[in-house]
Amino acid sequence: MADCLFCKIIAGEVPSEEVASSEGTYAFRDINPGAPTHVLVVPRRHIESAATVTAKDADVLAEIVATAQDVARREGIADSGYRLVFNVGDDALNSVPHLHLHVLGGKRLGWPPG
Repeated sequence: MADCLFCKIIAGEVPSEEVASSEGTYAFRDINPGAPTHVLVVPRRHIESAATVTAKDADVLAEIVATAQDVARREGIADSGYRLVFNVGDDALNSVPHLHLHVLGGKRLGWPPG
């Protein structure tokens, strides 16, 4: 998608701080972090949101989770714990219509989130 911010980040048209990547995913630091570690994992292929995911997307979803696990190891939060979050829609404050998984950690996270 030509006007998608995350597609532009993946294409290198918008700068980002890469944390990890795979053939089908790209992980980069959130520019407005909600925790000491706040990384977004996105599929390289445009998928609008978790609400539009279908069974055909099973492989890319598994790859997103595997990349998130890699991020947690690289960031040193795999053993202490971390949160994985998909936000869907306006009420969840999803501001970019490209599927992305938040990897949050580096401190004790409260519940409920936010």
